[in-house]
Amino acid sequence: MAKDSFITGEHRRSLDERFRLSLPPEFASAITDSSGNTIVAKERYGCLSLWKAKDWQKRLDDGVSLIQEKIRTGRMEQRWNEVQRLGRLLSTRSASVKLANRSRLLIPEGFREFLNVDRSNDVMVVGAVICVEIWNPQAWLEQLQQDMPEFGSLFKDLSG
Repeated sequence: MAKDSFITGEHRRSLDERFRLSLPPEFASAITDSSGNTIVAKERYGCLSLWKAKDWQKRLDDGVSLIQEKIRTGRMEQRWNEVQRLGRLLSTRSASVKLANRSRLLIPEGFREFLNVDRSNDVMVVGAVICVEIWNPQAWLEQLQQDMPEFGSLFKDLSG
């Protein structure tokens, strides 16, 4: 898959008894960097996202640098509770993983509960243009019901 290609598609996959999941090869190559690293991140309850590690790290580093600068210049004095809340979320939001056999993901502990799918059950693996998402099937259906009526206006707005 080319660097500027959109990651798209929808696939139903089964988790095995150890919470392993085989990704479609084109999805696996899109979210694995040259060192073999992938980031798994908690997105919304019932959904995990997969990113190339270097892309994820750049986005994270850029945001953290801005916050650190605001702290250094005293612009966060009244927002310490929010800064701590962000720190807790950053501490538990993502993990680095390596895909076995180039396409098999072991969903880490702590992420399994967030996905809310029992072992040996199905998940939906969805291309989300810039990342790959793993969905609890019921949460995916609810998301589609919410988002699909807005497809035309969203596409027009983003492409216009």
